[in-house]
Amino acid sequence: MKIQEIICALERFAPLPLQESYDNAGLQCGLTTAEVSGALLCLDVTEEVLQEAIDLGCNLVVSHHPLLFHGLKTVTDATLVERCLRLAIQNDICIYSAHTNLDNAEDGVNFRIAEKLGLIDVQFICPRTLTVGTRTVRCGSGVLGYLPAPEDSLAFLQRVKQAFGVEALRHNQLLERNIQSVAICGGAGDFLLPDAIRAEADAFLTGEMHYHVWFGHEQQIQIAVLGHYESEQFTREIFEQVILGVAPSLPVYHTTVCTNPIMVL
Repeated sequence: MKIQEIICALERFAPLPLQESYDNAGLQCGLTTAEVSGALLCLDVTEEVLQEAIDLGCNLVVSHHPLLFHGLKTVTDATLVERCLRLAIQNDICIYSAHTNLDNAEDGVNFRIAEKLGLIDVQFICPRTLTVGTRTVRCGSGVLGYLPAPEDSLAFLQRVKQAFGVEALRHNQLLERNIQSVAICGGAGDFLLPDAIRAEADAFLTGEMHYHVWFGHEQQIQIAVLGHYESEQFTREIFEQVILGVAPSLPVYHTTVCTNPIMVL
């Protein structure tokens, strides 16, 4: 099977037109006409991840965060991005990224977070439709779902911490009413907090938030912040599901490299 066939499957699931204007999802480097030998799945492309792909005999790396966000004027060894690009090209590795298009896709990143929390009746908070070729695609920013039964705020926060295996969970003042409706936006999601409040969500879960956005919501909504990496850690499961759907015998690996640059003491 050609690498291009794997990419086509990924783009059927999360079409590139779903990405935000600032993003650079899609093919980062490599020749898609090559036969795929194996796929390594990751959140971030680093030299360690690429070396792992080389060691595993994989010529395709699928990442959530694009290696290339901005254009390059040189390709040397001066920066991490340049070194990664050189290493990939030298070893005939194709890098493909599905980022905000996967965030905005139906059954994408936010739906997977909701699944891990055991939420039901999950829908987009800000739904929209987009015409992609001959298809009409449902997409949107963030999701809203419901716990099967209401639970107090501390129990909810403990549920979140356990489901995502986080060492530290940031949150605002404990809500003095039960929580059942939960709004979710993986990654940097504080832009969606006003929409979560308008949707009358009891809680808002995201990966990171700016400091000043936290203010003024005490007893209005329970805010919980996982960490950017932690909120998107299960994205690799989506990649695996899509790829094995079209290539069930292809060797597919999840990286063993933790690319989270943030440590907690």
